[in-house]
Amino acid sequence: MKKILGLGLLVGLAMTILGLALSRFFYFIWPSLNTEYQNAALFRPWSDPLMSIYFVYPFLLGIILAWLWAKTKSLFAGGYFKKGFSFGLIYWLVTIPGMVISYSTFPISLIMVFSWSLSGLVQTLVAGIILAKSNN
Repeated sequence: MKKILGLGLLVGLAMTILGLALSRFFYFIWPSLNTEYQNAALFRPWSDPLMSIYFVYPFLLGIILAWLWAKTKSLFAGGYFKKGFSFGLIYWLVTIPGMVISYSTFPISLIMVFSWSLSGLVQTLVAGIILAKSNN
């Protein structure tokens, strides 16, 4: 359990760093995203103390992914890169219905949903590769 927790926290840190970097990149490519995030009718302002929970998400997901990897790693063949890539891709594919429902039920742009999806893809691929490399 300690190994899963430690590995999950490492994965969470990697996902946090990637998420922050990708957000900046997406703001540069699509400046309208920043305006969309400032919509107080949709999102809490960063000054709201509840927004600190936002930074718990990647660590919680990292721990869950580490546990899931420990349970399923025998299902993946190949070297650590292929195993991790496959694991991350499968997890990401499971998130697609949530992206579709978010777009269809919330007044957010397709660009926002696309940025979330692309960011999630990069983060989970890297998470999978980290998990596979450490548990090969």
